[in-house]
Amino acid sequence: MTDDAAEMTATAERAIHLLDLTSLNDGDDDAAVAALCKRARTVSGPVAAVCIWPRFITLARGLLEYSGVRVAAVANFPAGGDDIAAAVLETEDIVNQGGDEVDLVMPYTRWLGGDVAVARDMIAACKAACGDHVLLKVILETGHLREPAKIYAAAGDAIEAGADFVKTSTGKIEVSATLEAAEAMLRAIRDSGRDVGFKAAGGIRDTAAAAAYLALADGMMGPDWADPLHFRFGASGLLDDLLGQLDAAAGAPRGPGSY
Repeated sequence: MTDDAAEMTATAERAIHLLDLTSLNDGDDDAAVAALCKRARTVSGPVAAVCIWPRFITLARGLLEYSGVRVAAVANFPAGGDDIAAAVLETEDIVNQGGDEVDLVMPYTRWLGGDVAVARDMIAACKAACGDHVLLKVILETGHLREPAKIYAAAGDAIEAGADFVKTSTGKIEVSATLEAAEAMLRAIRDSGRDVGFKAAGGIRDTAAAAAYLALADGMMGPDWADPLHFRFGASGLLDDLLGQLDAAAGAPRGPGSY
């Protein structure tokens, strides 16, 4: 095995356990979520979490019991509206159904317009609804924020308001995760001095792309920082490439649908 191949294999082994396996399609049904949960238990170990619509939490919890896979659901998604009460109700619903994590879209349009308070107030209120045992992952929608300085500032505001993670994107707009956005967000985490995680979501489809994000995190935060409590990939297509990389290294490819 060449050094490059060995590095990609090591990345694949590492990234599987950092993956939020995601299905947030309008047509999702019980069968789609059941298939997602089956894929989450790979022969190389469990992914970090599944990320789904709130209506599927009970189903996912039952299917993933004792698996080590956490259940995340979205709130204020994908538009990032400014109705704080509605976002809190959605968050409370996720918590009451037994969700482990809430992926909340920050009201980024209002934030861009200068209304930082509504964004901070929503995040703080939703974190209060999460309590100490449910993670709040705040989606900045960095493709709309665009400029690194704005991304850094938005991440800082989210962290100050109580976010447990800051996340790049919904995956529903043209520009999703970028290394430039990731660098700004990781810098905001580092500068805050707080124990906050980072999630790169949208557009990360292969092992090489995952390796670039992990190298960035290792360089900025230290080689032991990017564990499942601090680093996630939000993706639906990445898992197949990671498993394919491991299959190639082992010389024993699996058939379709065999996880």
